[in-house]
Amino acid sequence: MFESLFSTTATSSSLSLIEVIVTIVMAFICGGIISFTYHKTSIKGHYSENFALTMILLPAVISIIIFLIGSDVARAFSLAGAFSIIRFRSAPGEPKDIAYVLFAMAAGLASGVGAFAYAAVFTVILCAVMFLLFKTKFKGGATESKQLVITIPEDLNYETAFADIMEKFTLKSNLKRVKTTALGSLYQIFYDIDLKENVSTKAFIDELRCRNGNLNISLTLLSDQAGE
Repeated sequence: MFESLFSTTATSSSLSLIEVIVTIVMAFICGGIISFTYHKTSIKGHYSENFALTMILLPAVISIIIFLIGSDVARAFSLAGAFSIIRFRSAPGEPKDIAYVLFAMAAGLASGVGAFAYAAVFTVILCAVMFLLFKTKFKGGATESKQLVITIPEDLNYETAFADIMEKFTLKSNLKRVKTTALGSLYQIFYDIDLKENVSTKAFIDELRCRNGNLNISLTLLSDQAGE
């Protein structure tokens, strides 16, 4: 497998060191622009620094793979066999994250084959489109997601305690996370919610306070956390 990968006789064309450096630099520039766009169009609670760094490196990695493959079919199969050994354990991301991965791979492919103009043009255009969709809230809906954090005593059943209140005040509510605090004597439960139109936030929080024994409640507009 690796003999064809490292064989110098399998190379159909030779690249100068300058061409290789320029290609990798171009891939890094495209990756940096894509990563910057991901950072600025992501909600803070859903933003991953590791993913942003990956977006910078991925185009360069793809362009290097293109160098190694060249036009040699045997080398392509050798690389495919080598990479099939790798087992990725990360959980699937959001659809937007998958789109960014494909975006970065396309930039790396364009850079790897020397189509620098195409790489630059489609990177700039697609990033501009992502910014436009984010700023115009194209994801639609008149509601804005909020993060709700409620502190409750350990003897309160958090799975059903607020069901009627959520049904009354929200369009949807998703229980995202539960953790203990105060040496296990209290729970903190985290919701992503969409409030109904024209509801009173104060009335919503007042009903929650009556249910949780007047312990801490935090309501944060998720869109306010974007780009911080």
